[in-house]
Amino acid sequence: MDLTFAAMQASHLPDAAQLSRAAGWPHRTEDWALVHGISNGVVALADNKLVATALATSFGPVAMANLIIVDSSLRSRGLGREITQRAMATLDSACWQLVATQNGLPLYEKLGFRPLGEIAQHQGEISELSPIGPAIWGSAEDLPAIIELDNQALQMNRHRLFHALSSQARFAVIRGADSAVSGFAVLREFGRGRVIGPVVASNLDEAKSLLSLALAEHPGELLRVDTETSTGLGAWLTQSGLAKIASGVLMQAGGLSVPCDAPADSLPRRFALTSQALG
Repeated sequence: MDLTFAAMQASHLPDAAQLSRAAGWPHRTEDWALVHGISNGVVALADNKLVATALATSFGPVAMANLIIVDSSLRSRGLGREITQRAMATLDSACWQLVATQNGLPLYEKLGFRPLGEIAQHQGEISELSPIGPAIWGSAEDLPAIIELDNQALQMNRHRLFHALSSQARFAVIRGADSAVSGFAVLREFGRGRVIGPVVASNLDEAKSLLSLALAEHPGELLRVDTETSTGLGAWLTQSGLAKIASGVLMQAGGLSVPCDAPADSLPRRFALTSQALG
């Protein structure tokens, strides 16, 4: 078999989406395009057929390794490790994170990643839900404040991600007494329905308010929220109609003694991920 590696191009995205569907992932070509547009990607080709992918996304001091997939016929041959290392080598970052499936854990542990916590995937259809709390829909003028709030919460620089999201998403916000944005949630199309994330807020009640506003907009549609189990959102999401259907493991490499995105106690917190690929 003639196996070659190449930089991922836009022309590879339809085949990458087909590869992810075969792996049971819901990603559309458009979802791949969002990640690819802000990342460095590597593909493996066997006889000119795309058989593996891995991407690396820089968020300033932190980088994410993501969308790592190997065709089922070529697994357990070291291809996953090689293509992941090739993607990571395209960036110079002291701190790496990823969200691993249970099947991927052994590979990432061999690459030096260690578990930080559990990511719960909540998904379902909302029949009826009324918004609660102070959340309202924001506007394009809120984008700089949203980016700054995200920077504070994650200690990352994700401005390219938010500018990409701004053309395809709606932003729910919470404003303080001075009208400044103190929390936000992003609602966009993803997979077979819509995803809400990231969600950044000062506390659990504000996170629920932001989520309830977004959830209430789309009754009868498939909605998804990925959240760290430590946030305490899980029970409320389940009661609201979004059952936990899967889980992943947030992992980090880089030799730091604390999570490289850990916020100070006084800062806002991430209550939901953009996606498991983008944190």
